[in-house]
Amino acid sequence: MAYKGWDEFEIGAMLRSFDGAIDDIAGTPQADRKYSENNSYNANVSDWRIVKPVFNKDYCIDCQFCWIYCPDVSIIARDKKMIGIDMDHCKGCGICVEVCPTNPKSLLMFIDYADEEAELAKWPAKDEEE
Repeated sequence: MAYKGWDEFEIGAMLRSFDGAIDDIAGTPQADRKYSENNSYNANVSDWRIVKPVFNKDYCIDCQFCWIYCPDVSIIARDKKMIGIDMDHCKGCGICVEVCPTNPKSLLMFIDYADEEAELAKWPAKDEEE
């Protein structure tokens, strides 16, 4: 694929996250994946992120929606369980929060410099079913 600048892509162009065939992307460690030049894995984007997702494992049902929809593969999952977020490559788009089906959500967006422990302490309480 020839290199193109951000303003040279055609409308509707698809930017692939990986080069070549992908057999077992979930089972392949990030360091061993063949990322394309278009993927933020090749660049640290944390310097320009304004908000970040914070993960509350107590509410996570391991549905993998966040992992599937993350455009930059910043959700870290092993054995079909979410274990964290790669903050070097997360750009703070919030898609993971939008697709999270739990109530309250297991991922919420906070200001980038927010203390995660403090935010987890303020997490919305789970509604008790009657």
